[in-house]
Amino acid sequence: MIEFGIDRLLADADLRAPLSGRRVALLAHPASVTTRLEHSIDALAALDDLQLTAAFGPQHGLRGDKQDNMVESADYDDPVHGIPVFSLYGQVRRPTDAMMSTFDVLLVDLQDLGCRIYTFVTTLLYVLEAAARLGKTVWVLDRPNPIGRPIEGTALRPGWQSFVGAAPIPMRHGLTLGEIGRWFVAHGKLDVDYDVVTMRGWAPLSQPGFGWPLTERTWINPSPNAPNLWMARCYPGTVLLEGTTLSEGRGTTRPLEVFGAPDLDIPAIVREMQRLAPDWLTGVRLRPCWFEPTFHKHAGQLCAGLQLHVEGPGYAHDAFRPWRVLALAFKALRRLRPDYGLWRDFPYEYEHNRLAIDLINGSELLRRWVDDDAATPGDLEALAAPDESAWRDDVEPLLLYR
Repeated sequence: MIEFGIDRLLADADLRAPLSGRRVALLAHPASVTTRLEHSIDALAALDDLQLTAAFGPQHGLRGDKQDNMVESADYDDPVHGIPVFSLYGQVRRPTDAMMSTFDVLLVDLQDLGCRIYTFVTTLLYVLEAAARLGKTVWVLDRPNPIGRPIEGTALRPGWQSFVGAAPIPMRHGLTLGEIGRWFVAHGKLDVDYDVVTMRGWAPLSQPGFGWPLTERTWINPSPNAPNLWMARCYPGTVLLEGTTLSEGRGTTRPLEVFGAPDLDIPAIVREMQRLAPDWLTGVRLRPCWFEPTFHKHAGQLCAGLQLHVEGPGYAHDAFRPWRVLALAFKALRRLRPDYGLWRDFPYEYEHNRLAIDLINGSELLRRWVDDDAATPGDLEALAAPDESAWRDDVEPLLLYR
């Protein structure tokens, strides 16, 4: 039976003993729930031996009320517990000294998706840096990486740091939040009092979840467009769609599992993908479909699209490589329609001078590969494979679960 970090902390007074007499804050979101589906803020506030003095919300808010990127949450006082709730996706992205002064120990209880661009990873780094500077303690109450241990994508290149990429990490990092915190401390040489309340019983290689305990825990959306495990599995690839003019399915019931646009010839794109790199399409089933977004890109228009099916007998966890699948789709479209306006030029996560696709991928490498008619799948493989191997070697000593 799996136990998440929050459940172990609640059940074991000895684990909580170092918190005695100290002011405690919680960084959480809607998926921060116990095995009984009680929100962590409520469960912690009910403990007689713990003094909860503040809470923090990341992107989308403590309660998950904000739908899209660059939609901010405000600070407020919690009406039930009477403590301040500070937004780390409002007036600031990094916690201020005044915010940090409200606690001695910060408990971080965030369900991550295992993808560098998911901004909870960056928020963890920012609070670790602030804690190191101000002498605060940070504990991560660990949760599963729902997409398990596979690693994929080019590493973020120097000079491309942003809120969706704060360090040289590949798109799919293969770590839990507690483990990536250990990497941040080691990589940044942070002098911080950091610890992880580990899970018990997490088996990232076990079927059918391969990271997520399908038969033991209920999926709660960690953000509004993360409705299920299948989305999480696709996300390291489909998040690239945010930097394109193609719909990623926002405004549908299957966001970030589908992509499309009104003017696409989907059968031709699939044929070109199969011609260019058939081995990149293993482990996933691609199904032509039609959808009409109710909001966001192409709202109210019928889109020809593809759905990535990553469940059932057609799914192969170690073979499926979503970053390559979406890169291949872009390449196929560019080959078929060289003048297609693929890259979306708009402010993305408060960056106004760089293309969103480059910020998302952490460099210009992917876009340049797509746009270069002479570039082959082997050329992208030659860029990504060394980064993936180096990351695997780098993090291996930091793994908490074998």
